[in-house]
Amino acid sequence: MSQALPVATSDADIEELGRELDKIQREVKASLGERDRRYIKRTIKIQRSMALGGRSLIYVSLPLMPAFPLFLGVIGLGTISLGVSKILENMEIGHNVIHGQWDWMSDPEIHSSTWEWDNVCPADQWKHSHNVVHHTWTNVMGRDRDVGYEILRVTDKQPWKPAHLVQPVYNTLLAFLFQWGVALHDVDIGAIKRGETTLKAERSKLAGIGKKALRQLAKDYLLWPLLAGPFFLPVLLANLVANGMRNLWSYAIIFCGHFPDGAQVFTEAQIEGETRGRWYLRQILGSCNIEGGPLFHVMSGNLSHQIEHHLFPDMPSNRYPEVAPRVEALCARYGIPYNKGSFARQLGTTLRTIFRLALPRTPRPLPA
Repeated sequence: MSQALPVATSDADIEELGRELDKIQREVKASLGERDRRYIKRTIKIQRSMALGGRSLIYVSLPLMPAFPLFLGVIGLGTISLGVSKILENMEIGHNVIHGQWDWMSDPEIHSSTWEWDNVCPADQWKHSHNVVHHTWTNVMGRDRDVGYEILRVTDKQPWKPAHLVQPVYNTLLAFLFQWGVALHDVDIGAIKRGETTLKAERSKLAGIGKKALRQLAKDYLLWPLLAGPFFLPVLLANLVANGMRNLWSYAIIFCGHFPDGAQVFTEAQIEGETRGRWYLRQILGSCNIEGGPLFHVMSGNLSHQIEHHLFPDMPSNRYPEVAPRVEALCARYGIPYNKGSFARQLGTTLRTIFRLALPRTPRPLPA
């Protein structure tokens, strides 16, 4: 028998909420068209132009090294442009294309079956670990293997272990090396111990990661720097900084969508026999939005609308801003918390939780 989710809403209201959300999904799907097609193609064009412009500025700056302030300004501008292009490619383009949000266009170049993003994580592994596992088992302890739960203690429902004392340290490392954490996300060592998969299967995943990572490392830290000849090191450092920008920003946005104050976690018992309406409810209660302007939303891959993304993971991301007020209004009507806050609030409470739960505390009892 399933246990009640922690919200005072009747079963009838929850199912009606589900029908209302299904209606929003149908309406958006029926209205997709040329406006949306122009949006994603324009975004890809802008991203690629910024990448080309950034790399061009990096190379243009190299002969200016004797005039150090001017050199620093030009190479800095090029590095920022390259870093922003990497953020756009990973967040608003790669993540969302791989989700299948643009499959409706039947464009062979902008399709979840063909897109490979600028990341050490192979797209096929991400589609399983994220699209399937995380979006099916959102915030369910023991099932959701997304960031947190396995490598960090992010809720006091998780038992404390001595290793958690240093989680502020490896949380910082994760932030700077975020693409590597993403790459290892689909490797399930726990499943090997439980006999749910084999060491051979996990080794094949590691081989796929190694192959993809080798291409990425060669591109950013060998081939592009080699083109600079004697200026190998400045180009390598520029690429390193650009990747670091992408890693830190991705970490911040994704953690802000999952772990701020008010985000709820669930047990398998609570979701037993889960209906469509209750699945929707779990997505709302386990997700958090970040307030900001249009540019902020685009740079976040519209994961600033994490609630809407978890409700409608295959909806084109440019539609989240227009459906968010409707979702929030439904939550208000049915007395369901709609967690949203400033970037500073969401990130601040997330980091506070990670530092606080590094210390031993008596876990709260699980709901009866």
